[in-house]
This record gives sequence, structure tokens and C-alpha cells, in this order.
Amino acid sequence: MSIWDRLLRWEDAHRFAVDATGAILLFFLLGPLTMAGSGLPMSGDALLLWALLLIGPLAWRRVRPTASAAAVYLVALAQLITVPGILPADLAVLVALYSVTVHGPRWAYRAAISGALLSSVLLPLQLVADYYAPAVVVICMLVATSSLTVFAFGLVRRSRRETLEALVDRAERLEKERDQQAQIATSAERARIAREMHDIVAHSLSVVIAQADGGRYAAQVDPRAATRALETIAETGRAALTDMRRLLGVLRSDDGRLRATADGPGVLPDASPAQTTPQPGEADINRLVEQVRLSGAHVSLVRMGEPHPLPPGVGLAVYRITQEALTNVLKHAGPSPRVTVVVQWLRDAIELDVADDGRGASADSDGLGQGLRGMQERAAMFGGEVTAGPRKGGGFRVHARLPFPRRGVPGSAVPGFGTSRSDAPATTAGATAAPDAPAPPDDVPRAAAAPTTATKGPRV
Repeated sequence: MSIWDRLLRWEDAHRFAVDATGAILLFFLLGPLTMAGSGLPMSGDALLLWALLLIGPLAWRRVRPTASAAAVYLVALAQLITVPGILPADLAVLVALYSVTVHGPRWAYRAAISGALLSSVLLPLQLVADYYAPAVVVICMLVATSSLTVFAFGLVRRSRRETLEALVDRAERLEKERDQQAQIATSAERARIAREMHDIVAHSLSVVIAQADGGRYAAQVDPRAATRALETIAETGRAALTDMRRLLGVLRSDDGRLRATADGPGVLPDASPAQTTPQPGEADINRLVEQVRLSGAHVSLVRMGEPHPLPPGVGLAVYRITQEALTNVLKHAGPSPRVTVVVQWLRDAIELDVADDGRGASADSDGLGQGLRGMQERAAMFGGEVTAGPRKGGGFRVHARLPFPRRGVPGSAVPGFGTSRSDAPATTAGATAAPDAPAPPDDVPRAAAAPTTATKGPRV
């Protein structure tokens, strides 16, 4: 900021002191001229008093512009009636007109210019008995021209001041909006990271805990089973570590390169170029089901309808919702639960249903409901809906529906979609159920939509 800008800012912050000082200097300049050069048959003290009354209100010309202009105009009107002539101190009327035009409301400066033009007519009428007619006309034109000129300058200054104030206000609003957008984006990113971390850590730890408990009990009678449990724990830990590194590598970059590696457990990532892998999708549900089966749960996977390409992100949402539902089964359903995972392809949506016959509906909650909230958030991002709660006959059920555009629909944002025929027979694909896995329960819906809200239950 330059010295001139600082001076203007200081002057604007101390308006009354500056204007009072200017009024005093103007009085010392015009007071003696009023006493000496007026030529009126009045005492010097009376003329000096008129000068003081005219110039004094100018100390409030910017702090109280309307009141200041009204005081100057009233004194000038009284002087016009009682004093037959023009005083040098009458220049205060033009100063008051300029001040109220720049700083006062619209009605105030309109009244001020109207009064100034009216005085340009009344003053010559008072002087017509003492001056020649041409002189009276000149005086009338001089007063009117001076008033209009000052008024025009005041309007220009007012317009510039209003423009600057509008620009400052707009800049402040944009700055606040920028900060709000940054806060919203930060909150959304935090929620996304928390959701991803919860899905990765909760599922992996649930599998590890289940395998560790099973391996401990089987170690005494079947050492091979304990060995298989340890191998599953190691594979699950490596997969979780890889997912964690992939997620953290996106957040922590080095020279613009993502740092995410797929090394073995306990190996820190180095500065080598980033190694990225595709996000899991609907096709990876088979691997997820196999991983849960190794934990002792009897899981059957049923696919219905004709699969086709999913919009970006929908496949990941389906996978994560399935992962969270199966994680809750491992944590709450009890020993050896029977689980049915149904993936149904519809014309304009994909439906997912995960139902178990365990005791999860009556189990105590061990969290704050982050898992159910994360499933709802993932579905809501794509206009979908999730329902979770106890199912008839015991157990727990999670139902999700995620819509997506159809081929040929105007405005479709995802080109190249295939659609399944509504009359196509249902087919079963993917991984087969375990020998003792149950058939899909009768209460698993095939194409019914579920409400958005989730039943409060002991799930995380």
C-alpha cells in the first residue's frame, strides 16, 4: 500500500477531525473577507457571526451530511431574508451541496439542488431594487451555473464511491464463498477418506480376528487348519496394507507422483514411480465372498439378469456396500452364519441384497453406526437408496438399489451402456455356493425398491 493510499484510508477513518479542521481553516479564510469586502451597512461582528453560522456546520459534512446541509441552508435562507446582499461565506452553501450529494441519501441531494436553484431566483429578486437588470440576470445565471456544476461533480464522485463499495463488497463475498467452498470440499474429502478407511480396516480386521480365533481353537486338533488360518490372515493383511498405501499415496505425493506400492507386509514405500491398480468393482464380489467363506461363514452368491458396464463409481459403491454388509456379518452374526448375497441387474438399476440368519439383529453395537452411514452415503451419491434392519425369521438384511442411465435416454452421461431385457430369464453366475450353503431366503426381494432410511440396529 502506497503512502497516498494510507493517507486516504486514515483520512476516511477520521472524517470528523479532518472536516472540523477544514471548517476552521475556511472560517479563518472567509471570515476576514466577509468583514472587509462585503460593503454592507452592518457591523463587523454581525458579519463575522453570519460567517461562523454558515461555515460551522461543515464540520459534520460527512459524518452527518443531511443535518449539516440542512443547517447551512437554513442559515443561508435567514441571511437571504435579513441581509441585502451576498457574503463571501455563502460559498459554504456550495460545499454543503457537494457533501450531501456525495455522502447523503438521494432525497437529500435532490432537495439540496432544488433549494440551490430556487435561491438563484430569489436572490436576484431581492437585489433587483439595488442593481441594474443585466447585473441581476448575470447574478442569477452565475448562482445557477455554480450550483449545477458542483452538483454534477458531486454525482460523479458519488458514482465512483458506490462503484468502489460494490467492488469491495463483491470481493468480500467472493472471499467468503471461496472459504465456504474450501470448507465444504475439505469436509467432503474427510468423509470420503473416513469411509474408505473404515471399509478397508473394518473388513480386514474382522477377517483377521475371525481367522485368529478359528486357528487358535483348531491348532490343537488340526494343525493344518491353523496353518491355513495364518495364511488367510497374512493374505488379508497384505491386501489391506496395499489398499491403505494406495489410499494414502493419493493423499501424499512427491513431485506430483502418487506414492502407492504393492510390496509385501512391513515394507515401506520408496520414491519410485507410483504403482496404481483399478478400484474394485462388482466383478470382484466373487473374491470378497471367497474371503468371507474362509472365515467360517456359509456364503452363497447369486447373480440375476444380464450384466453390462456400470457408470464410473457405481461398481465401487456396490463392492463397498457388499464388503460392509459381510463385515457386519462376521462381527455380529455369531458362529457359522448362513449368508446369501444376491446381485440383480435390472433395466435401469442394480440391486444388492445381503441377508443372514445370525444373531446380528440382537447383538450389541460396537460403534457409532459409521458402516450403515457410509453405505447410505455411497448410495446417495448416485441417487440410490439403502435399507438395513432385522429380517423376518431372524437375522439381518441389507438391501441397496443404485440406478444408472439407460442407453438411448436423452441426457445420459455415461455412453455405451448395455441394457438387460426385462423379459430375460434370471441366470446364476459367478462363484457357486458352498455345499452346505442355503438357498436364497424367500424374503430376499428381486426388484423392489427400499426406502432411503435405515433401521437403527446394532451395526457399525
